[in-house]
Amino acid sequence: MNTRKTILTTAAAMFLLSPAAFACTGITVKSTDGATIAARTMDWSGAENNSMYTIVPRGHAQQSLLPNGEMDGLSFISLYGYVGLAVQQPEFVIDGTNEAGLSAALFYFPNYGEYEPYNENDQDISLADFQVVSWILSRFSSIDQVKSAINNVRIINVDPSAATVHWRITEPSGRQVVMEIVDGRPNFYENEIGVLTNSPGFPWHMTNLNNYVNLHPGGAGPTKFGPITLRAFGSGAGFLGLPGDFTPPSRFVRAAFLQTYSLPPSNAYNAMQQAFQILDNVNVPLGVQFAVGRAPNDMPAATQWTIATDLQNMRIYYHTMYNRTIRSIDMHDIDFVAVPFQYHPLDTVKRQTITPVQID
Repeated sequence: MNTRKTILTTAAAMFLLSPAAFACTGITVKSTDGATIAARTMDWSGAENNSMYTIVPRGHAQQSLLPNGEMDGLSFISLYGYVGLAVQQPEFVIDGTNEAGLSAALFYFPNYGEYEPYNENDQDISLADFQVVSWILSRFSSIDQVKSAINNVRIINVDPSAATVHWRITEPSGRQVVMEIVDGRPNFYENEIGVLTNSPGFPWHMTNLNNYVNLHPGGAGPTKFGPITLRAFGSGAGFLGLPGDFTPPSRFVRAAFLQTYSLPPSNAYNAMQQAFQILDNVNVPLGVQFAVGRAPNDMPAATQWTIATDLQNMRIYYHTMYNRTIRSIDMHDIDFVAVPFQYHPLDTVKRQTITPVQID
């Protein structure tokens, strides 16, 4: 096995086997003028990711990694160019958008998904789960096209003992689906609320929202309580009981309520800003996922980067744990016929940009 294949296998196993990997939160913010912003955090507390953005031109050829470490699985050539944020290797795109406006992203999904076992007879149609986003963005312009093609491939783990992931796919119109593979079969769920976290499965999270039927925006009380009157200590008491921990169910509920009841933004730019503000409420401080003194590193945060994609204007925005200054990639500036395949680190300097205030 050559060095390149060894690196790919090791990187895939490191992410998929870690119990702390990819505790991410996704939301979808829509503006009143019709724009759709697909946004998410990328949370991983095990180690610092080698995170990068990658630009893939039309005609770029890729091949899937297999459990034996060879890149001899499904081969596919890009019909559409795309831009994605990847971890460890440019092949492992976590979240991206193609030139047709289709967005795809993966989220950690341990213990509840189940792929078909790898079969050597299906080598040429076997696709590693960490390369599904690249396959979707390379080949398709709509959700229905993905649904029609998914049974022609076999999505596999690079390591059979590794955890599974599930996927979010979004069109510029705002239509979004969640794809989960359970018992070896792909299931698609229309995601009208536009929120996604991790385990359990998406239908369970939607049912769980009913446990919070009492929550509402605004105030609560005053309420007569026998001989006394109960009064809220401050504004926002209607959300008393909104879960504040970092488990996937709690992050799903928190993101869903904050997204739903935030003031509707008027345009794509305002929706992008709002997406970052909402996701600040689910950012994971480093260490809270571990017992005291057991955090494995000294990174600034477990939320390593946050992305918000404007599917109307084809702009990708992101900030990182090192630098929360928002950076943007305008896909209209990219000629996907002529641009070479390339990838670059998300941070050229791992330090927060600070602008001094000039005092006259």
